[in-house]
Amino acid sequence: MQGTTEDTQAAAYTPTDRTIPTRSADRAAYDKELVHAILDEGYVCHLGFVRDGAPVVLPTLYGRVGDRLYVHGSTGSRPLRMAGESDPGLPVCLTVTHVDGLVLARSAFHHSINYRSVVVHGVAREVTDPEERRTALDALVDHVVPGRAADSRPANKKELAATAVIRLDLDEVSAKVRTGGANDEPEDLALPHWAGVVPLRKGYDAPVPNADLAAGVELPDYLMAR
Repeated sequence: MQGTTEDTQAAAYTPTDRTIPTRSADRAAYDKELVHAILDEGYVCHLGFVRDGAPVVLPTLYGRVGDRLYVHGSTGSRPLRMAGESDPGLPVCLTVTHVDGLVLARSAFHHSINYRSVVVHGVAREVTDPEERRTALDALVDHVVPGRAADSRPANKKELAATAVIRLDLDEVSAKVRTGGANDEPEDLALPHWAGVVPLRKGYDAPVPNADLAAGVELPDYLMAR
């Protein structure tokens, strides 16, 4: 489950040259509670790295345990394999973004979106310790649906052997948030064009059971609550 280990005592991450934006720096934040909340609300991150001199960005699931992020995949996955083969690891950039609203301005130039995002710079390392691997895999399952790891069969030896896990410590981290309406120029305020925000929200429909679900298996409480 997200953040189940004790977080470090500092309330904020230390800004670095890589985590201070060159534009709209006033939207940047380093508060750990905010960063963790943004990460915990998401499902998919984008993992960027360099392969054979060219940039690669892959969408993938992730899980957080305290000040660490975990990503898993096949042992044949290039970034996971590179993290294990490289010394001391694989330099990466990981991002998570939520779009909260469409911002429509009177001028085309000032159209925007309201969003919350996190950018993490660091070195991804392969997780080889068996106990940490199981903790990471449980965190990945519970990140999608809290409580699910305890309500499913753990990975067996064959599945564990086919699965690689990498760890990225939350060290060089920044959040960036935009809220509010359009920032039109004063001379455009009288133009006959609608301006404002179209909010976006995330929701869940009723769960759909598998056709081959065993008789008597009821919808679990943790899923009903979602």
